[in-house]
Amino acid sequence: MKAFTQLTGTAAPLLEKGKPMSNVDTDMIIPKQFLKTTERTGLSTGLFHDLKTLSDGSPRPDFVLNRPEYATASILIAGENFGCGSSREHAPWALLDQGITCVIAPSFADIFHNNCYKNGILPVRLPVDVCQKLADQAGGANHVFTVDLEAQIVTGPDGEVYAFEVDAGRKANLMEGLDEIGSSMTAASEIDTFEARRRVSMPWLEKAS
Repeated sequence: MKAFTQLTGTAAPLLEKGKPMSNVDTDMIIPKQFLKTTERTGLSTGLFHDLKTLSDGSPRPDFVLNRPEYATASILIAGENFGCGSSREHAPWALLDQGITCVIAPSFADIFHNNCYKNGILPVRLPVDVCQKLADQAGGANHVFTVDLEAQIVTGPDGEVYAFEVDAGRKANLMEGLDEIGSSMTAASEIDTFEARRRVSMPWLEKAS
């Protein structure tokens, strides 16, 4: 997967009544009718389908990602418990297909949070009041933010800096563009050495298999 080190781009605020939208579940992110494929491309069509589409199938003009100024957003700002609901990996796939590689929220559902790291998306946890401030700024004239994974900071349009925490192992893998399998394969030579020794010391296992 693509490495994530530093991102400077447009941030789109996902709002409900002026506040970052909370409890955005995976069915809202990508409804079930779009789960018929295992391909990771083309899923942006279904991203937030019920939020961005009117009953006649036309785009809802006031939905944030339908607005021209957010069409190329790479950062999404949302509320608490983002990614709750069913454990569909299509949710981060759809975000990636849209071009979103960072989601900022006060909290995330565990499975979605884990799936983000497996697919090259950085989930950033910041306090509720900070997310509200960032969402307000993203809704202004300047929507450009910088997310620096190495320094673990988010810089808003006004230049103010906000620090965030991230697991050291996940940080290293994301910066190197490694999922869990890729991370394991960095130790391929050690694995081969172990297997060679095991075949000599425990040959009965080879016969059993």
